[in-house]
Amino acid sequence: MHRAKSLLLWILPVALLVSLVPLQQRRLAALQDHSVTEQNLEQQDQTTAATLALAQKMPTFGFDNVVADWFFLRFLQYFGDDEARAKTGYSLSADFFRAIIPNDPYYRRFYLFLSGSVSNFAGQPEQSVALIAQGLKHLTPALPSDGFYIWRYRGVDELLYLGNGKAAQKSFQTAADWARQSPEPDAPLMAENSQRTADFLAQNPLSKQAQVNAWASVLANAFDDGTRQKAIARIEALGGKVTISETGEIRLQFPPDD
Repeated sequence: MHRAKSLLLWILPVALLVSLVPLQQRRLAALQDHSVTEQNLEQQDQTTAATLALAQKMPTFGFDNVVADWFFLRFLQYFGDDEARAKTGYSLSADFFRAIIPNDPYYRRFYLFLSGSVSNFAGQPEQSVALIAQGLKHLTPALPSDGFYIWRYRGVDELLYLGNGKAAQKSFQTAADWARQSPEPDAPLMAENSQRTADFLAQNPLSKQAQVNAWASVLANAFDDGTRQKAIARIEALGGKVTISETGEIRLQFPPDD
């Protein structure tokens, strides 16, 4: 009896996930049809939204990571479909991460896509910061070892998209504190960078140097050329200068003290 129950608990979440495959296959088939209309795409977004709403409520039976990975793969298909996103936008980005972050709050790269897609592409920084905050409740300075980056993503959203320098100062200070406790090879550099930004913001919540530092982070993690050009333009408008070498190395010149 116990063995049958265990088998059932394994089958149920897998069956729930597999049941979503036909929906995804129909969507992909429709997008390959050149006659796809904006109305079709909106209907597909409605179907996806309903699936994501269900995902936030359905039990995972201990397969949290599997569910998170499954919906992240679906998010990548959604986000990378430039033709569809040009017509219907990125408004479902936050819904994807409402199904992802609660099931696996420890994987740092989820937050990179969360911040970039929800704040920059969907224009919903409040939702990005709220979802990051939800995930951070589960983290410690030691778990995951690169969790300091997540505080930086939150600080960038707070500073650049919400204009909340005071909140950003706290996030960058926490990023610096966590980085000092991390064994990651890039932690010392990130600790220094985050501390410098926190110090700038402590003196001036609208510090140009802090904003340049934050836009440099956006530039380094940008998904597309449009975002890269936007970051460079903002840095230059603030009085900074960006130089990119032939090998892709980014060098940053800060504006004068402010």
